[in-house]
Amino acid sequence: MRLTVSEKSISLRTPICSFDAMNGILCPQCESKLDSGQLTKADVDASIKLVQLSQKIQQIEKFTLNSCQESNGDYVLYLNSADIMTIRQSRELYRILQGEFVGKIWLVEERCNDKKFIEDMFFPIKILTVSQLWALGGVRKTKVIISGRKTPKFPIDVDKVIVISKHLRRIELVVEFERK
Repeated sequence: MRLTVSEKSISLRTPICSFDAMNGILCPQCESKLDSGQLTKADVDASIKLVQLSQKIQQIEKFTLNSCQESNGDYVLYLNSADIMTIRQSRELYRILQGEFVGKIWLVEERCNDKKFIEDMFFPIKILTVSQLWALGGVRKTKVIISGRKTPKFPIDVDKVIVISKHLRRIELVVEFERK
């Protein structure tokens, strides 16, 4: 007996119930979590998008979306490290995921420290150092030195990384390049 897409069990883990993610409607329990702030609208939207994609792309069925945060129209997906590696090894899979979201997606490992968060945000760029600075007035800043120099074809929007880091993690980034 063949299972149809709607009968197929989804092993993809998301912040909302798999039934809710498949149907795009929240149950009272998930609705309550959304209202209380335990879940975000980005969590719900990303869960629904990934479940829909998982019905077409087998690799996504094994993913665990721990959470999703929106920052100025971009989305930070908090995934397990193995899931991030799977996506990074397939440009096609990344393009498909990116195509589901209005803004840019950023892949970050769940429960990572600030240094790992920064490294994930700058991927695939090589970071030489991440250090803490104290500015006037006792403000702590995080200085990041990136390998090479900034060119017009630089693959990462440094300004977006700075804004997202401040908005989601309260990290004041100062980004410099190895060569001017």
